[in-house]
Amino acid sequence: MKKLMLCSALSILFFNSYSQDTICTMVTQDVVHKFDYYTDTILESNEHTQRPVVINVSDGEVLCLHLYDEKKRYRKVIFYYNDGDVVKDILNSKSNVYYTTGPVRVEVRKPTILKI
Repeated sequence: MKKLMLCSALSILFFNSYSQDTICTMVTQDVVHKFDYYTDTILESNEHTQRPVVINVSDGEVLCLHLYDEKKRYRKVIFYYNDGDVVKDILNSKSNVYYTTGPVRVEVRKPTILKI
C-alpha cells in the first residue's frame, strides 16, 4: 500500500513539473501563423505590416518558432529576458525551427540576404 501511494505521489509530481504550454508560431515574409503544437491546426493568421514581429513568452511556456522564407534568408532575432539580458542572434530562415523557454520577449526582424 505504501508503494502504491508513493508511486501515485511521484507520478503526480512528474506530470506537474513537465506540464508546459507550447506556443507554435510561424513567421513568413508577410504573415504570422499561430498553430496548435499537437494537432498542427492553424489557430490564427495575421498579416504583419508592422516590423518587427514581437512574441511574448510567459513563464512556464515554450516557444516553437518556425522561420519560413521561400528563399535562403537570414533574420535577426532578439531575445529580451526579464533580468535585463539581451541576446541577438542571426538565424537561418529558409525553413528552420527554433525553441526557447519563457519568460522572454522575442523580436523577429525582417529577412535579409546577407548574414550581418
